[in-house]
Amino acid sequence: MSLRLDDFDYALPQELIAQVAAEPRDSSRLMVLRRGKPGAEHRHFRDMREYLRKGDVLVLNDTRVLPARLYGEGRTEVLLLKRMFDDTWEAWVHPGRKFKPGAVVPLCGGRLAARVEGITPTGERYLALLSDEPVDDVIMQTGYMPVPPYIKKYPDDPERYQTVYSRVTGSAAAPTAGLHFTKELLDEIREMGVETAWCTLHVGLGTFGKVTEEEDVTRHRMHSEAFSISADEADRINRCRASGGRVIAVGTTSVRTLETVSGEDGLIRPQTGWTAAYIYPGYKYKAVDGMITNFHLPKSTLIMLVSAFHGLDLTLEAYRLAVREKYRFFSFGDAMMII
Repeated sequence: MSLRLDDFDYALPQELIAQVAAEPRDSSRLMVLRRGKPGAEHRHFRDMREYLRKGDVLVLNDTRVLPARLYGEGRTEVLLLKRMFDDTWEAWVHPGRKFKPGAVVPLCGGRLAARVEGITPTGERYLALLSDEPVDDVIMQTGYMPVPPYIKKYPDDPERYQTVYSRVTGSAAAPTAGLHFTKELLDEIREMGVETAWCTLHVGLGTFGKVTEEEDVTRHRMHSEAFSISADEADRINRCRASGGRVIAVGTTSVRTLETVSGEDGLIRPQTGWTAAYIYPGYKYKAVDGMITNFHLPKSTLIMLVSAFHGLDLTLEAYRLAVREKYRFFSFGDAMMII
């Protein structure tokens, strides 16, 4: 199946790119779609309870965003993407000429230094972080939340770029579909008899990497991202499905984790590792019956993943409808629910 990058394009007015998050979290808008069928319902996120039923399971990514943006002198900047081992990270760096193999670059007012151990095939750096203090403590005290470049103002409250259930630190970006949930909404969902299950996927360039293959996007290769799902969580998901419940993934990161660890029978196997799962139209979903996700960038792997679930033409029509109805887009924007 040949797919061009332009097949996933749509026109988005700049003013629809959300700059601040909705308050309260669950007051954002929600477009509800029936999988593979035309039409949409326009609701608010808190109304998503009405589309769930007893026995369903919501699968949420409990990753927590690391304050991974570190600054040095002048315009020196490092974005930690994923921990390789100990205090060695794969990172995006600027300016690249400063980060040649063997170079030691001071960061964080001299409290930290980055020694360049190597360069990845795609130009990122492997950095060994050095400090007289515990490195993780310095990162937490001096780093900045790596909000996306289309958000022009750093959030007044960086915690607003975390989900209320985040607990395992390691992401370079938030799993933004989860930003709409409040603790109260989650409690109400559980009271309905809907289960919640957890996975962890630390978001990096695998999710947001730019697709450059114009002629055939199936040739694109993803960066790998660390993930984990425990035996207890896998059992909870499998029990729900065996009892007739639906597996509803919150966010594309949960989707990718579930599809990575599931067999052809749709059963979830506990696993810890790295995934470079790339999902685009033609892919046959094994584990996911529904998804909740935000509105994504044109020509991104994220809109491809959604298109593989709902259908390319229907997905693009939903996006055009969202533009007409002035939904808010991207990380701090509104959501869609496909069931």
